[in-house]
Amino acid sequence: MSEAVEKTKDASSIEEAIQFAKKYLEDLLSFFGLNTEVYASNSEDEVIELQVPSTHLNGFFIGQRGETMRSMQFLVSSALKSNDHVITRVNVDVAEYKQQRAERLRQTALDWVNEVKESKKPMNLRPMNAADRRIIHKLATDEGLQTESEGEGRDRHIVLKPATE
Repeated sequence: MSEAVEKTKDASSIEEAIQFAKKYLEDLLSFFGLNTEVYASNSEDEVIELQVPSTHLNGFFIGQRGETMRSMQFLVSSALKSNDHVITRVNVDVAEYKQQRAERLRQTALDWVNEVKESKKPMNLRPMNAADRRIIHKLATDEGLQTESEGEGRDRHIVLKPATE
């Protein structure tokens, strides 16, 4: 990254982006009748983490397989981009849904990893979204396997492969 760009990512501009994203999501939620405080933080890889606490509207804001959450994430990210903030990547999680889902996925992925290690044969996994693929890539690599993403769009999936020696 160039020095000029690096200088623009100072603590105050990052904090500004976080506060903008937090307020934007709180306003969006309030439009649908939920007046709650969103917890906001910044992860090390420059992603704004927005946590919506558990309420009676969890199912509505999570949506089918997290689709509504991803849509809210897209809206907040687009608003950050159009207002020229230094950080535009956003992760919205409602009632720790993503965190719990990621943990379940890790448990299932460990079974897949062990199966590939035992059989020494590649395994094609079902298509999954980018966030789920990142979890699988990291876990499989940590467990000593090779991974590769194949396919396009909604058909994109991971192939787990035994490590070549």
